[in-house]
Amino acid sequence: MKYRKLGASDLNVSEISLGSWLTYGVGVERDKAVACVNRAFELGINFIDTANVYGRGAAETFLGEALAGRPRNSYVLATKVFFPMSATDKGLSRAQILKQVDESLKRLRTDHVDLYQCHRYDAETPIEETMQALTDVVRQGKARYIGFSEWSPEQIKAAFSVAGAEPFVSSQPQYSLLWRRPEEKVIPLCTDKHVSQIVWSPLAQGVLTGKYLPGAKIPAGSRAASENMGAFIQSWLQPGVLDAVQKLKPLAKEADCTLSQFALAWVLREPNVASAIVGASRPEQVEENAGASGLTIDPALFKKAEALVAGAQRAS
Repeated sequence: MKYRKLGASDLNVSEISLGSWLTYGVGVERDKAVACVNRAFELGINFIDTANVYGRGAAETFLGEALAGRPRNSYVLATKVFFPMSATDKGLSRAQILKQVDESLKRLRTDHVDLYQCHRYDAETPIEETMQALTDVVRQGKARYIGFSEWSPEQIKAAFSVAGAEPFVSSQPQYSLLWRRPEEKVIPLCTDKHVSQIVWSPLAQGVLTGKYLPGAKIPAGSRAASENMGAFIQSWLQPGVLDAVQKLKPLAKEADCTLSQFALAWVLREPNVASAIVGASRPEQVEENAGASGLTIDPALFKKAEALVAGAQRAS
């Protein structure tokens, strides 16, 4: 496993990180989830990402239990705040940030997270209020660093303009061979601000594994077949997308890796990406994805891959 520095922090995170959206505490049986976490550590994955809203606290609770026996300095732990935890608990007001960080720490069974992220932008709260609250969370020792997920360039600039505020060190956007929107503005801006990307859905919810075939029945046991985990993948299951992905398989074979590893290595070719967050329901998936770290692949193959999927569009 290779490691990269996270923005302007002193954190070194594994190129492949373990996420918990839709999976742990919700969609994956506990024994399998524990096995995935254990295998991640065996493979050198040190970065674990979660959020308070995942399972309305269930993912954090699971991770608090699963990580309880490990030295706190042996892993980098990230969580998020913004989405509703109740009818009244939501957003990035000072009151919510201070309340939700304490609730997250309680569920995670720790006195601090390494990275505390704004899960989205809160247009109803002044940016100054949000940034001051996050700064106080850091100064109180409850988080070492702060980040954001899916903010616009204008929102990012506004945060950096708040005098005396703790600077962001990470951005968590959706980014993959099939979703390249961050390249236009967010990645250049973040590079200038010393902010790293920690990418979610680098395999487009699993479509870039190549297991979903055009016109074929959805594989049993897959994410798309899961009642708890399958909702968000549906927009990717379009004939044009699935056809394009199948055309990538010969390129992965030429690179002597699996299609999943090829797609993850493509994401990691971008210097501003510190880590690609993967979801896994079985330890074997963790192992396969971890194999993408450190791969050396001919850039010409990546260019061919980009051309093959250029016209593939998911449903809106």
